[in-house]
Amino acid sequence: MEIHIPYEQRKNRKCDFIVKYRFLSKEEGNYRLGNPMQGYRSDFLYAGDEKEKGLWMIWPEFLDNEDNVITDKTVRVSTSGKAQMWILNDEFFQMHRDRIKIGLKAYFVEGRFKTAECEVIEITGLL
Repeated sequence: MEIHIPYEQRKNRKCDFIVKYRFLSKEEGNYRLGNPMQGYRSDFLYAGDEKEKGLWMIWPEFLDNEDNVITDKTVRVSTSGKAQMWILNDEFFQMHRDRIKIGLKAYFVEGRFKTAECEVIEITGLL
């Protein structure tokens, strides 16, 4: 088993916010063959920004059914669930703080493909 070290441990801070997510089906435009594993490095797209192509380096860290970080990097994550979200570029922290609110809709994106839809359910480190 390959172990994922939680970002909270690596970065010595809390995540920025938490989302509930759902990976899209192939019929909905997801090109992936199966769900990713912990350590997935998708970009983040605010719903409504599709024409602007404003992709952001905000990575998900998936939680299990008891809200613990999944540490086994060899198991595919659930089709839907919760993920802690981590803003990687401190330069844009304030801009994201101004935009991210509970109920905000967004997507996990790879290149030009949406792989999952998500909704902010909790603000943590952005406060």
